[in-house]
Amino acid sequence: MTLILNNDDIASVLTMEETIGALRSAYEELARTEAVCRPRIDIRIPTSDPAKMYQWGTMEGGSASGYFAIRMKSDVVYEQEYGGTRTQEKYCLRPGLFCGLILLMSVDNGEPLAIINDGYLQHMRVGADSGIGAGYMAREDASVVAMIGSGGMARSHAESFAAVRDIKRIQVYSPTKANREAYAEEIRGKLGIEVVPVASAAEACKGAHIVAGCTDAVEPVIFGKDVEDGAHMTCVGGSIDGEAMERIDRSLRLGSAPAPVGIPEMRLHDENIAYEANAPDGTPASASQTRERAGRGHGVIAEDRVVFLEEVLQGAQARPGPTAVTYSERGNIQGAQFFSVAGRAYELAKAKGLGHELPTEWFLQDIRD
Repeated sequence: MTLILNNDDIASVLTMEETIGALRSAYEELARTEAVCRPRIDIRIPTSDPAKMYQWGTMEGGSASGYFAIRMKSDVVYEQEYGGTRTQEKYCLRPGLFCGLILLMSVDNGEPLAIINDGYLQHMRVGADSGIGAGYMAREDASVVAMIGSGGMARSHAESFAAVRDIKRIQVYSPTKANREAYAEEIRGKLGIEVVPVASAAEACKGAHIVAGCTDAVEPVIFGKDVEDGAHMTCVGGSIDGEAMERIDRSLRLGSAPAPVGIPEMRLHDENIAYEANAPDGTPASASQTRERAGRGHGVIAEDRVVFLEEVLQGAQARPGPTAVTYSERGNIQGAQFFSVAGRAYELAKAKGLGHELPTEWFLQDIRD
């Protein structure tokens, strides 16, 4: 039988510790070339509204340990000003609804094992990445987090940092006062630590050992002037400014997708690769987006100061010293995240009898393609 698993099913079994463990295993498999993945690929098509574009995104990967997965997203994307910051918004069908699915397959026999809503798992795998990065790069005594953002990613990041360091205090900033206050109350109750809403990103960074950007902004949200010596940075929404980039002493990249077989020059470090259609008048799909959105996905952050996780696993130094400013990023190995985390979530959900069963025969046919 093929399982249909929704976000509630996944949330009931997938812990941050399980997520971090699954990702660590996948990254070790990538380093040993026992797993493979490709960068995220986006297809962009103009809609009838010139301010919006349709974006189809996929990322995929698999491992000799048993699972293959492809994550698929169907979004209408646009940008708007919110609280003085330019943000990227998206929806499927109508605002507030989203379509993201993970198709999990067995490597051994090709069987479709599960179709999974990606929302909760998505937040967990991104948070876990930042936790893994902080585990290697943040000070051992790191206890104060500056959280820039108060949405789902900020919630999973709080859990992940608490899983790798003895976090005692989170200073949270987001433009809407009610949102940061609600976040503070929720995380305070969930983690049993001090969570303080503050009125600016600069205030959040005061005394912070870990600085996390978790927003939907399309512009810098972490500024070098605010970051204190010895801090570790990560940014999964928005970006860091030029001064913050210059202050990085060592950057950790969790990985880059391998090149296609026999074409080594096609190993790219770009976070994503995009293809676009033009509107009938010749306008490209990304014309309404910022210059950054219209260009290539970023490559290696602080390339002249970077260390790859594969090198760290082989004994290379991660954090240079107690006063060093560090940074961590995933890279373009999203596909490896989905086969590993979705595979583990599937195992846990199946063991508890969760989900809805569909006959696997519905997905099979006797006509060879």
